[in-house]
This record gives sequence, structure tokens and C-alpha cells, in this order.
Amino acid sequence: MFNHKILNVIVAAVLLVMIGTAQATAANTHFAKFNALPGSVTAGSLPESSPFTFSSLNFSQVRIADRISQLKLGEPNSGGWDMITANETGPDAGRYLFIPFETSEAGVQRIDLKTGLTKTLVRPGTQGFTKGDASRWTPWGSHLTAEESWEKESTKGRLFELTNPTTATGSSDSSFVHRSIVPRVAHEGLAFDKENNLYFIDEFNGGSIYRYVPASPAATTGNEYFSAGQTFVLQVNGGDNANTVGSFVWIPITDATGGPIDGISVMNADGTINGRETANAVKGTGYQRPEDIEIKTLANGDEMLFVATTGTHEVYSVNLDSNEVKHFVSRNTPNKSTGAPVGTSLANPDNLAIDAAGNIYIVEDQPAGMADIWFALDANNDGVADSVARWASLSTIGAEATGLYFDKFDANVAYVNVQHPDSLVDSTIMISAIPESNLASTMPESMALSMLLSVVGLMGFIVHRRS
Repeated sequence: MFNHKILNVIVAAVLLVMIGTAQATAANTHFAKFNALPGSVTAGSLPESSPFTFSSLNFSQVRIADRISQLKLGEPNSGGWDMITANETGPDAGRYLFIPFETSEAGVQRIDLKTGLTKTLVRPGTQGFTKGDASRWTPWGSHLTAEESWEKESTKGRLFELTNPTTATGSSDSSFVHRSIVPRVAHEGLAFDKENNLYFIDEFNGGSIYRYVPASPAATTGNEYFSAGQTFVLQVNGGDNANTVGSFVWIPITDATGGPIDGISVMNADGTINGRETANAVKGTGYQRPEDIEIKTLANGDEMLFVATTGTHEVYSVNLDSNEVKHFVSRNTPNKSTGAPVGTSLANPDNLAIDAAGNIYIVEDQPAGMADIWFALDANNDGVADSVARWASLSTIGAEATGLYFDKFDANVAYVNVQHPDSLVDSTIMISAIPESNLASTMPESMALSMLLSVVGLMGFIVHRRS
């Protein structure tokens, strides 16, 4: 049998030679090292326990939770598993994943990555909670989620805080608090900047982008953080426009305490502020179904907010320091595989994720056979992607991928949900990237020998050219 030390040498040599191939690379994570998929996977061609085709043989997948198993254990679970976050700070940081249910009777569950147990912390329908979508860890150590469902005069569109997400034993002792200071909108993405301002969107054709500025940014509890603060809406190039890029300002839609501004704030019947109509009243810039948002810090310290807009098949970059909005990705962005504009191959960008190296991933809301995850390369971090490359593709019929989340404590682990499949078996999939140095241990000897012969031939060609 072939010696694995020899295999390691072979693979190392091969990888050195292959550096010049069309691979996306980035520091700290092997997820950014791949060869783009030329097309989508065939719908229904893969088992639901391993539903993705990946752009690298170094990526592996395993299902760590599924709805049927939860129901068999007696855990109330309405399905529609949506966005993912982890306990990013505090004791046992990184041990748990938190996932809301995007169903008419919504809830929240927690996956324990140490024990493998999944518990429902918010029973479906608690406080009339519906269409749970957002999932974000707070700077003070709690979990935020919010309702996607909202229309004029609706009692929904609420932001909730799970104040004891790691210590609750189940739905009987969890603390789920509505934070009414945040205006009502159709929520999806939530994100905090380095000053602990909270950004959110209104998922609606013509929906806006918002910022909540707390009176106590160093708050250690949600009660303090949400006790007083002011909400603003993004206005680009003077406002009263749509899908606009250029310079922007933040226009207040509440007063400094979170209360209404006379003559500006539009009120709901229950006394809360209508975020959508108030944004329109102050000429906030509208976008076509803004959905997920993420923030990354650039090398110069600037923070950049990324916003996916499903309706126009775009992702925008919003530099929070230079006050400029750009098209980050559109159908005119080059496809890494062809060099031509990606065109209709990119459709309905829904979720966003950032890996350990700051690369942006775009998750489509598409049916199986077209539901892809794209990698956006922005080498100079100017807020305009150089190219997009198909990174993964989902096979499961009736499903979409949701909530892609890169582990903050392991640069080579990520998680993603498979939501609302026809089988009704929502799943959480853990994705791992095998470091190239370990590739030899899993590589068939025939492949290694073939690669060795290729390297020898290539080296001979190089020597001949140099002589």
C-alpha cells in the first residue's frame, strides 16, 4: 500500500503547482478555496441528509438536526427553520445555535453542538409570534428575532428578545420579550455595528433600511438597551427615490427617546410607530424587498453594511463611514466561470453570510435545481464585487437554503438550514472544510498517483522550457 507520508508530499507538490488555477483564496479559511460550479445540481438527485453539491472536494456535510427527530422527542416544532446565529460571547461561547421558525405559529429552537440535543425555547405561537425570520446575537449576550409578517394596521412586525437563551431549559422558563421601541416593519436581517447601533430592514417592494441608535450603547441588558433610542431611515441622493446608489444621510423617524415626532411619525392603532409609512413620509429611499444584512469591518476600520434585495436580484454595499451606497453585486457582475455577466443565473438573493476572511456569500431563494449559494470576490474591498462564483447548490425538492452562518470559533465550519422541503423535514446541515494538508489522508491512491504523474510531466515541461 502507498505510504501516506509519500501521499502528503505528492499532494503538497500538486497544490503548489495548482496555485495558478482559477481558485478563490483568502486567509484563515479553506471555504474560500474552490473551483466554481459550472451549473446547479439536478433537483432531487441527492439524499436530504446530504443535500448540497459543493465546489470543492474538501467540503463535507452532515445533518446535525431535523424536524422529524424533534417531533419524535416531543419537542413542539412547526418547521420553516430560518436564520442561524450562535452564542458569540459569554460562557460556552459558540456552543449553541439559535434558529427561529418562519411559520404562521413561529417559535425558536436551540441546538447544543456539544451534546447534539435540540430544544424548543419558544413554543410555536407564543405571544402570537408569527413568521420568525431574523436571528442575531446581541452585544450583551441575548438573542434577537423578529417577525417578517407585517402590513398596515397589523399587530405583527415585532422585534423580540430571548433574554436567557443559554440558560433556559425549554419553553417553560424562557424569557421572550417584545421590544416595542423599534418601529413596526416586515423584519428579516438584523446587524450591529461597532458602536452597537442596530440595523434592520423592511422586506417589502419599496422597503427601506433603518438604524436604531440606543441612548445607552454600552448597555448590559436588553431592558437598558431598548429603554431609549432613536430610529433613522436611509435616504440616498435626497430621497423620494428607489434602488438608488450614491451619497446618503440618516433621517430620524422617531425622537431621541424612541417616541413619535409630531407631524412626521405615522402611528399604528396600538400606539406603536409605523416604520414603513413614516419612512415614506420623510422620503426614505426604497429598495425592492431588502432582506438579509451583514456588516464587515474593512482594513482601514470602515464598516460596510451589505443588503440583499430579492426583487432586483442585487446586493448593495453601504459604507457607514464614507456614507456611500454602491451596487455590490448585480446581474452585470462577472460570473467567475465564464467571465461574462452572471445574468439570470443569479436570482432572488435572500441571505448573506461572511466567512472568517471577510468574504461575502449570497444565498438564493430559489426552487431545487436552481437554489445556489454564490461566493462574491471583492479583492480590494471597494464595495463592488469583482466576480461571483457558484459555491454550492441545493438539491432538495421544495426547499431553499437559509441562514448560512460561519462559525466564529472555527474558520472551517459553517451551518445552513434546509427550509420547508416537500418532505416537511427541515434540517440543519454542518459544512466542514478539510485543510489541504489533510487531503492526502482522504484521497484515493489512484488519484494521488495520477496527480503525481501530472506533476512530473508538468515539472519536465517547465525544465525543458527553462533550458
